[in-house]
Amino acid sequence: MPDGATFDAIKSIIPTFIAYILSYLYVGIYWNNHHHLVSTLSKVSGKILWFNLHWLFWMSLLPMATKWLGAYPFRTAPTFVYGFILFMCAISYYLLQIEVLKQHKKHSKLKQIFGRDLKGKISIILYLTITICALSLPILSYVLLFVPTLLWVIPDRRIEKFYNP
Repeated sequence: MPDGATFDAIKSIIPTFIAYILSYLYVGIYWNNHHHLVSTLSKVSGKILWFNLHWLFWMSLLPMATKWLGAYPFRTAPTFVYGFILFMCAISYYLLQIEVLKQHKKHSKLKQIFGRDLKGKISIILYLTITICALSLPILSYVLLFVPTLLWVIPDRRIEKFYNP
């Protein structure tokens, strides 16, 4: 909330607003990809439910980290924690994706479409880099937080290829 009733007071919330936009983009990107991924299943196993809960746990920490990052942008601890949570979101989503792909036959079209999942692996490496970088260069780390969104802002079309060959 701005600390006054003037347009000038808006300046005080710009870092918080940027952190919110970033988190909104991440949640939206994950939501779209999760919807596509889970829609390929004819049934959901207990294992998939647990992998899904693991991913949701990390996603549920984003609001806290967003508020902290917005209140203290370019600072080591908030940037590190935000990056670490995104790293864990990516790891847990990747594990969920692997489990979903196991539900499909060995040579299924979906497994072929995902292939080596280079985009997913690059994202995990980026989040790890962002997290480590926050320890010594939090400003650079903060800026790098936007890079994975550029990779994923266009929805993952691989699953659409599964439904529309």
